[in-house]
Parts: sequence; structure tokens; C-alpha cells
Amino acid sequence: MNRLCIYPKDIERITGKSERQCRYIIASIKNLHGKLKHQPVTLEEFCTYMGLKPENIEKYMK
Repeated sequence: MNRLCIYPKDIERITGKSERQCRYIIASIKNLHGKLKHQPVTLEEFCTYMGLKPENIEKYMK
């Protein structure tokens, strides 16, 4: 089973950005969707935000 949530380390592997930039991306996605601090960002939300297809990045989620 694949994970539904995405974390800064996953985003680092996908984009090659620093951890701090990845945390900023997650914060931006949470702000866009009106999420609270404890609510996770889903893979689908991340892909929509970055303009990526989920099937292309699933290999980085292991």
C-alpha cells in the first residue's frame, strides 16, 4: 500500500530542493487548502500544486 501523505524528505527527493524550501512548499499547500498545522498534505494536493502526475513520482515515495 502506498502512503497518502507527503513529507519534506519526499519533496527533497522529487525536486532536489533543500529541506527548508520543502517545508515552505508544504506550508504553502496547507495555506492554500486552509489546513491546520496537524493536518497532513496529500500526494494529490502536492501534485496539483507542483503540476506533476502522481504516477510519475510514486517511485520516490518508498
